[in-house]
Amino acid sequence: MSSDPGTGAGRRTVVVTGASAGLGYQAAQQLAAAGHRVVLATRNPEKAVAAERRIRSVVLDAVLEHVHLDLADLDSVRAAADTLATMGPVHAVLNNAGVVGSRERQSTAQGHELQIGTNHLGHFAWTGLVLPLLQATGGRVVHLGSISHRWATLDRHDPLGAGYYNGYRQYARSKLAVMLFGFELAQRLADAGSAVSSVVAHPGLALDSLTQAAGAQSGPQPSRSERSQSEPSRSDPSWIGPAQRLIAQGKDAGAVPLVHASVADGVRSGEYWGPDGWFQLRGRATVVPAEPRAHDRLEAARLWTASERASGVTFALDALD
Repeated sequence: MSSDPGTGAGRRTVVVTGASAGLGYQAAQQLAAAGHRVVLATRNPEKAVAAERRIRSVVLDAVLEHVHLDLADLDSVRAAADTLATMGPVHAVLNNAGVVGSRERQSTAQGHELQIGTNHLGHFAWTGLVLPLLQATGGRVVHLGSISHRWATLDRHDPLGAGYYNGYRQYARSKLAVMLFGFELAQRLADAGSAVSSVVAHPGLALDSLTQAAGAQSGPQPSRSERSQSEPSRSDPSWIGPAQRLIAQGKDAGAVPLVHASVADGVRSGEYWGPDGWFQLRGRATVVPAEPRAHDRLEAARLWTASERASGVTFALDALD
């Protein structure tokens, strides 16, 4: 399948969360190069400015804007959604930002465990708040999944909880939550007759060490707490070294399924996009299967209820027309 980020797409406005580094930066650069207007939704204004400068050094006519968004603070999420509403039409939102494998348990501003509170709950609230903007354009929301969802389960009594804390276990749980939400949102949007689509995508095993064009195109380097995806960065496992070119790819290649899911024609609501290679670790962008647990509607309903309660954001899907 085609992985051209501009396939069939005129100029669109795409909001990318976590766009100052890693996969988010790569996606923002690819979208800008394809002629789209890109809104960098980031927590650190200085890093956003640096990312803008680097993108413009590669894409001279890039159309870029910035909105401050800290997904670990629901007050910031609400303020960012209000700001975005003043910035003109929005055609797609790429929910990319995230926290990866925090060694010690940390909390969001509202007291939720940091990884699920940022990766899922912050994006859940953000999506609900910007949904009217996407409804106005028949737009698309893309959720960043991960191959790590294969080894995760949620606590049915406390789907937002961590229980006994292990950073990478909790990361996988947060990505399963993201995927449950993304697929369930597609179902509920369809049931409501909405033109908005909800798509899940993942980058495979995407590593900084394999990212092409070091320097301007690699983007600013994130700190550990700001890495914008699941794949290891400077702490790649030792076994990755000799085998990495066979099983992994750079973050520039990893961003391609995310960009394709965001703007390409032929992408349908409820699909899961990722690399077409072995174990979905690398390859061209295509529709790939997710584990059945990511489509469990009972589990998704429990997560949805808990997320609405924790965020204070309700999806008024029956009001969409």
